[in-house]
Amino acid sequence: MDRAAPRALGEGPGGEAPDRPGPRRVRVRILAIETSCDETGVAVVEDGRRIRANVVASQLVHQDTGGIVPEVAAREHLRAIDALTEQALRDAGRGLKEIDAVAATVGPGLIGCLLVGANYARGLALAAGLPFVGVNHLEGHVYANWLYEVAGGEPPADPPPEPQIPAVVLIVSGAHSDLVLMEGHRRFRPLGRTIDDAAGEAFDKVARLLGLGFPGGPLVERAAKDGDPNAFPLPRAVLADRYDFSFSGLKTAVLRRVRELEAKGPVPVADVAASFQKAITEILAEKTARAAAEHAVETVLLGGGVAANLALRAEIAKRIGHPLRVPPPRLCTDNGAMIGAAAFFVLRHRGTEMPVAVRSDMKLA
Repeated sequence: MDRAAPRALGEGPGGEAPDRPGPRRVRVRILAIETSCDETGVAVVEDGRRIRANVVASQLVHQDTGGIVPEVAAREHLRAIDALTEQALRDAGRGLKEIDAVAATVGPGLIGCLLVGANYARGLALAAGLPFVGVNHLEGHVYANWLYEVAGGEPPADPPPEPQIPAVVLIVSGAHSDLVLMEGHRRFRPLGRTIDDAAGEAFDKVARLLGLGFPGGPLVERAAKDGDPNAFPLPRAVLADRYDFSFSGLKTAVLRRVRELEAKGPVPVADVAASFQKAITEILAEKTARAAAEHAVETVLLGGGVAANLALRAEIAKRIGHPLRVPPPRLCTDNGAMIGAAAFFVLRHRGTEMPVAVRSDMKLA
């Protein structure tokens, strides 16, 4: 394929400004790809907010192993990515010539998985003469709070307002538990993070211990609905840094309690799940509320797969004195739309010069 000549953002394939009948302003459409772990996500997002298409393929193969096998995950991304890209463009009603930039997650994540998405996106961008935007996966979880769905092809007359910043942001997922201060667009200051297990990792390990399966977050939450959260008091780690998290001690306490219960008879799975969920959500909520109270912020934002947990949302909402913004559950888990949202703000606030190398250990701040 011949390489196309580059064009300006928001400019149509013939140099014209798309979507500009009368005073209507130019839109920036981004094709975005997410492959950092075990979901292949491709989306088309306009102006960092409107979701025109968002398709995700989850890798169910990992349920058989009770955890993610990196080599298998990368291979599954390779199998899915081309068809998903075609579907996303079809769902958006756009061709590649009507896209203004191509974005992909470049870290953090599993290195083989990241390379699949980043290299595929770079190839598309090169062939179409479009800018390539490398996106930090964690930044994507933050900017998921800016997104909304477009129904019937047109944005709503009264779209939801953008979150107000500065904000305290809690990002909780299978690999990350980060508390950060968002001082402005793409300006993050770290406040605290886990010193051992991430919150999502703790959910996975407790789910495995209770025989619930993988992924653990939604399975523990489902089991906890039928349990007593006060059945088994569990410890909370006291750390020198007031904003850091530690979940290894909590996980070990659950293990010991389950072993004690097994010696006496059947384990009350729902009660253990509810007690664990109460402990971990209270830890996360307490530190988030403290950070919001001690900094001059407008909003509290949540992101990451664990942010889909309704008990966590309720506990944080109960404790804070600020507006709480949380993406809908389908946008908390990994998806391409959040990468498209973040990519728009990369372009707006850093320009298009982002030849970011893939890094598995990339930090948000």
